[in-house]
Amino acid sequence: MKINFINLQAQYQSYKEDIDREIHAVLDSSQYIMGPNITSLEEDLSNFVGCKHSIGCSSGTDALILALMAIDIKPGDEVITTPFTFIATAEAIAFLGGVPIFVDVDENTYNMDVYKVEKKITEKTIAIMPVSLFGQVCDMDYLNKLASKHNIYVIEDAAQSFGASYRGKRSCNLSTLACTSFFPAKPLGCYGDGGAVFSSDDRLARKIRIILDHGQTKKYTHSHIGINGRLDAIQASILRVKLKNYQEELDIREKVASRYKKELKNVIVPFVPDENTSVWAQFCIRVDNREAFLQKCMDKGVPTPIYYPIPLHLQEVFLTLGYKKGDFPICEKVSQDILALPMSAFLTNDEQSYVIGVINE
Repeated sequence: MKINFINLQAQYQSYKEDIDREIHAVLDSSQYIMGPNITSLEEDLSNFVGCKHSIGCSSGTDALILALMAIDIKPGDEVITTPFTFIATAEAIAFLGGVPIFVDVDENTYNMDVYKVEKKITEKTIAIMPVSLFGQVCDMDYLNKLASKHNIYVIEDAAQSFGASYRGKRSCNLSTLACTSFFPAKPLGCYGDGGAVFSSDDRLARKIRIILDHGQTKKYTHSHIGINGRLDAIQASILRVKLKNYQEELDIREKVASRYKKELKNVIVPFVPDENTSVWAQFCIRVDNREAFLQKCMDKGVPTPIYYPIPLHLQEVFLTLGYKKGDFPICEKVSQDILALPMSAFLTNDEQSYVIGVINE
């Protein structure tokens, strides 16, 4: 059997009539940038998350850049984050002249070990940027208390966790600023690049709206150096359709994950604390002898991509930061034995049975 890692075509066919109608409405209007589709999506996102402001933008990476620009990051400012994530997190910091300061991860959740953060805070620290990895949030209450104590910001990188919950509140509504991605493979994805920034701070939200449109306060009047970070209307229309069906998809993803956890044998399955729910952006397991394991899965038609084989502190682009192998042993250990299994709300029972059979074999 040939299995799709994420079956985007099945999802499209399920919502095809609504998606096609909304796309054609944009084409008929010829209003492709900004406009009522963006406004409606932002209202829907805010209502879903429970925060005051959501600001659609051009990608999850640009969302991080916008959040950092909003807090006036300057060259040499330090932002504490994790080395076990996609490069966009640290890349956004470095792109703006900041310095990523890494802390090791928790071996159970693979999220930032929040208890190792405070000793990394210096007079140069401007923010903590935890990543809600693989679909679940880390201990945000603890980080918010630290940030308040040291008068710095918390920016949640929620690129993988839109819709997850932590102690009864949604991801993206747990800190001063949060950012998510609508890359097609995300649990809530569009058909290109897209993202959003979330905040209940009126001043920061207004500033982000100005920055993402070339720093304009009105046409040809610029108060800030900005970027072209706008979300286009076609992507917004697709997201609006998907968001209406999103909670149902999350419920199915939880059932898929629960079955994996119940039926998989002799592998380390994900751990989710009682106070969390995950959106299962990835369902990652850990195995011995990963290379041989990957080959056997490939031979059987089961895709098992690796997240993330080279931690950020060991990437060539960050060698100038002075980190070396052994600095973050848990992160390095996990990166050598982790892999992901097919996960989506459109994974059929038969397909999941086949995947479980291959893994257990």
